[in-house]
Amino acid sequence: MRRMSEADETGAVKGDGYAVANLSDLGEGDGFRKIRKGLDVTAFGVNAIVIPPGYETGGHLHEQQEELYFLHRGRIAIEFGDGQSFELEPGGVARVDPPTVRKIRNLSDSEDAVYVVVGGKDGYVGRDGKLPPGEESRFGDEGPPGA
Repeated sequence: MRRMSEADETGAVKGDGYAVANLSDLGEGDGFRKIRKGLDVTAFGVNAIVIPPGYETGGHLHEQQEELYFLHRGRIAIEFGDGQSFELEPGGVARVDPPTVRKIRNLSDSEDAVYVVVGGKDGYVGRDGKLPPGEESRFGDEGPPGA
């Protein structure tokens, strides 16, 4: 098994058709962890953001990019332009349309919050997964449960 100690200058271990990293290897302190750049992602934008206790981001919106927020660690409030605010705990997710104003606040007074933001435009390509030659599905023709 390969070890993350083999990472390149971006913090990632890269192979033929893949890249692997840990968020802690993609940056230090508060702010952005550039997942897209570190892993050479080209089909969509993706970053992790570390915000300190009690910190609130400014509001922002996009012209074209829909975003998905996934809370990895901590507790945050995500507030939208209509004044609605929702608390997310680890595993919480939120989708936001491009022109919708959003801002994030770390609800803890002692711990960082870490969330991942994925953004893109022009959507879903359908279920295009295939089995490699010689591989048999463990789930039959239906795919895995819930697929």
